[in-house]
Amino acid sequence: MPQAPQRVGTELLDQIAAVAKQIAELIGPLPTTGIAIPGASWTVGEAAAHLALSNQLMAAIAGGRPSPYGDGTKAGLADANAQSLAEYTEREAAVLAEQVTLHAEAFIQAARLRPGTDVVDTPMGPLPLSVLSAYMLAHSLSHGSAIASALRQAPLVQPRQVELVLPFIVATMPRLVDRAGVGDLRAAFELRIRGVARLTALVADGAVTISEQPQHRADCVISVDPVSFFLLAAGLTGQWSLVARGKLRVWGRRPWLAPRFPRFFAIP
Repeated sequence: MPQAPQRVGTELLDQIAAVAKQIAELIGPLPTTGIAIPGASWTVGEAAAHLALSNQLMAAIAGGRPSPYGDGTKAGLADANAQSLAEYTEREAAVLAEQVTLHAEAFIQAARLRPGTDVVDTPMGPLPLSVLSAYMLAHSLSHGSAIASALRQAPLVQPRQVELVLPFIVATMPRLVDRAGVGDLRAAFELRIRGVARLTALVADGAVTISEQPQHRADCVISVDPVSFFLLAAGLTGQWSLVARGKLRVWGRRPWLAPRFPRFFAIP
């Protein structure tokens, strides 16, 4: 008998719904959304509007409707974001909270109807629907945590969620390489996300290749707790504060390469 198609994991879709609800609960009661987000150019209202729009976009993609958005580069996505926010002027807290959850639910419903192996066109290039779902969760956690920081709340991300979004991170890291940041370096990095995964990043010829196979002779080993890894990857924290708190450790034959690692990638 033919096997049933592999669907997107229930836990992943449940987490998308849960995080959308958390974000809505942060935004909904606010008397104003004009609160600045630390270290960013957006206000809470602009970040919430972006989430509402991006959730709607992701739902359309999951439903099989062509939805071009940017060119997959940091600059291209920034331009697309700026244009979409200029056109969508809603900044009312209650309305944005409703839109974030409404479109997240639309995404979940669309994703449940298709095999997780279906390849769809996304702002980060072609991805299986299951990886798009991980993208959806990662995107929500990133902007949701930025909103939380503006409201003096803890980041939304939890260690298990980092494990759920890892397939998206592994799939897209090589696509986001900044060749100028890599330069002519040749090195092997081992990235240990504590309790979650061990990744190998081989750097050569201006490119970075990611593997889930351990590298026994890594030039630089980076060990980081999962929440700190996510916040660092999303640009929501710095390396040195993590080192000072024991959240990030490095060793190996060339440990001085560790501070360069984040600069290898142009994260949108």
